[in-house]
Amino acid sequence: MTGVPTIALDVTGGAASRPDLVKAAAQISTTTSIDCLLVGSEGPIQAVLDELEYNPEQLSVLACNGDAETPLAAGLRAVSTGRADAMVSAASAQACITACSRALALVPGVRKPALAAVFPRQTEYPGQDRFAMLLDVGASSRASAPELVQYALMGAVYARRVSKIAAPRIGLLAMGHDTVRHDDVLAAANTALAAHPGLTYVGEVEGHELVRGRVDVIVCEGVMGSVAAGLIDGLTSALVDVARAAGEQRLVWRVGMRLLSEGIERVQALTDYRHYGGAPILGFERVFITCRAGADAQALVNAIKLAAKAVRDGVADGIAAALRGPTGA
Repeated sequence: MTGVPTIALDVTGGAASRPDLVKAAAQISTTTSIDCLLVGSEGPIQAVLDELEYNPEQLSVLACNGDAETPLAAGLRAVSTGRADAMVSAASAQACITACSRALALVPGVRKPALAAVFPRQTEYPGQDRFAMLLDVGASSRASAPELVQYALMGAVYARRVSKIAAPRIGLLAMGHDTVRHDDVLAAANTALAAHPGLTYVGEVEGHELVRGRVDVIVCEGVMGSVAAGLIDGLTSALVDVARAAGEQRLVWRVGMRLLSEGIERVQALTDYRHYGGAPILGFERVFITCRAGADAQALVNAIKLAAKAVRDGVADGIAAALRGPTGA
């Protein structure tokens, strides 16, 4: 795409009006060239803007009070008709998937859309992207072998175009390296992924390998991906909370916490979701980025930037090309 992208932003996040979403758009308008279309109740939006510095030339409002049409649906209508190029929402993932399925067309050839999760992982070499992608994590429960191959192709396109990984390494999530021998779908997917000329496939990966640097894109059925994403999401925050609680109880633990504080800060920096902001729903002809329900202003700013980047980098076109043949992505 050439020119400045317009990003529709659901300023309710699926619930009541959220000032932080409006604040994120205001910051975008004064620090980038991105245009934002704020979708929600006009009065509350303007009331927040009146207290902020913003560039009115880069912000517009699509009034929607939610009585006849939700802001999520109204924003997607704006995307489908070309008024906006992409959308960002902090509504629930399932609400976003359902709304996208109703409003947006799938890329020709895509069997099912895939909800992706982006998460921090260890790196094995200098310059390696410190975030990996897992998909599907809940757009659908089950997937066939051809659908898992399509997830790999979509994830690889995203990694190449957005994360700038020249040859993203693909893994197939299994419960053990021998699982493919006992599951017909995984066995067929394993064979097809290994034979695909457009993919750099490294084989099956187990759960403990998700946070290592071996693979950049991990594919799985939605039911397994949803569980894995939830575990990754909660593990580090739980460890930090437990460590801090223990450190408040006894002097020896407090001393230990001081010694561990630098390491804990590194863990927190590594797992800070604000750096990537959101994750895409892949497979539709338009870009859609989902955010955490509790995302703060910085995360939302980065989510809007991510949506604009995915539009500029032609993710949907890349997926269409990848489905046509191994040399088109």
